[in-house]
Amino acid sequence: MTVSMTGFAARKGQGAGFVWVWDIRSVNGKGLDLRLRLPDWVDGLELAVRTQVQKALSRGTVSLSVKVAAEGAEAGAGLQVNTPVLAAVLAAVQQVENAAMQAGVTLAQATAADVLAVRGVLETASAEADTAPLRAALLADLPALLAEFTEMRAAEGAAMHGVIAAQLDQIDALTRAAITEADLRRDAAAGALRAALARVLDHAEGADEGRVAQELALIAVKQDVTEELDRLTAHVAAARALLADAGPVGRKFDFLMQEFMREANTLCSKAQSLALTRIGLDLKTVIDQMREQVQNVE
Repeated sequence: MTVSMTGFAARKGQGAGFVWVWDIRSVNGKGLDLRLRLPDWVDGLELAVRTQVQKALSRGTVSLSVKVAAEGAEAGAGLQVNTPVLAAVLAAVQQVENAAMQAGVTLAQATAADVLAVRGVLETASAEADTAPLRAALLADLPALLAEFTEMRAAEGAAMHGVIAAQLDQIDALTRAAITEADLRRDAAAGALRAALARVLDHAEGADEGRVAQELALIAVKQDVTEELDRLTAHVAAARALLADAGPVGRKFDFLMQEFMREANTLCSKAQSLALTRIGLDLKTVIDQMREQVQNVE
């Protein structure tokens, strides 16, 4: 199954006297890059969240946040706002907004949840009141969020699978056309080399016929595209195997696309034929389009 690195999911929840909103989204990345925005006043939350996400995902630049707010008066018994710290945070926010305004930069409006997420603004009212129940409630809600997120990435991957499969069919068809054209060119090239050898020998008195024939043979070898076409055929088979693989294949696919392009470039440089050059250019176009899709594969 092909899985996309692009996805989004959001989820609301409540428990332990609080309400919260999860938000997770991702784009492509070379590895797994987790960017977490969590309330740091909830002890042990970040490590536990990071562990769960790392088990569920293998690649992508993933941004995950949760905004937590107290639910009714019940939460006041456990947590309270630190007024001096709140005043300092609001003053800092105002300073940043003023500086941005003078620079002509527009900032998104900060929410109450953003302010409460700053360390020290929300604190426990007593030693007995801790955030363990809230942490447990948040972590119990996280698997459902990750399930929705991975389901969306799988759906995007299924659509991408069809596109990549069609592009592979195009590459396969173009490779077969290149093989046919190369066979036709081979006979013409052999005749051209024999004619060139005859001309050289007719106009170069004392020329070593064996040496001239050897040089022309080397030119023929340099123009031969059999190896490039064989490798393109093998790459198509390898790519189809990757599409059928159930595990993360993005890295392997990305490397394979480099190999595809290398062979197509060599084919164009050795073509010595208008028809074969056109096929090589069409191959490069399809390979480049496929590479754009592959860059999103997990």
